[in-house]
Amino acid sequence: MTITTSGILIGRVEDFPEGEIRPAAMPDGTNLAIYNVNGAIYATADLCTHGEASLSEEGILTGNIVECPWHFGTFDVTSGEPTGMPCTVPLKTFTVKLIEDGVYVQL
Repeated sequence: MTITTSGILIGRVEDFPEGEIRPAAMPDGTNLAIYNVNGAIYATADLCTHGEASLSEEGILTGNIVECPWHFGTFDVTSGEPTGMPCTVPLKTFTVKLIEDGVYVQL
């Protein structure tokens, strides 16, 4: 893992296929879910705020909405805001920067 002034290098653009969710880990142990929505990369906390299911392992991404597999609540991955019950608490989001082919996340 590379740490720079641009953030933490979590992979290359091709590691995050469009329309899919991939896991990433930060040096402090924070687990992230990384989403590619129409070529734009977004990062949120990996655990659903309602049932603590892993979104990167079991979530379903449709457009910019991720659905938690446990209770079917949904979130907008671009903002972290809940969009469907029973989820009411937003996901923490992280700033993503693309530099050349690298994907960097800021803490």
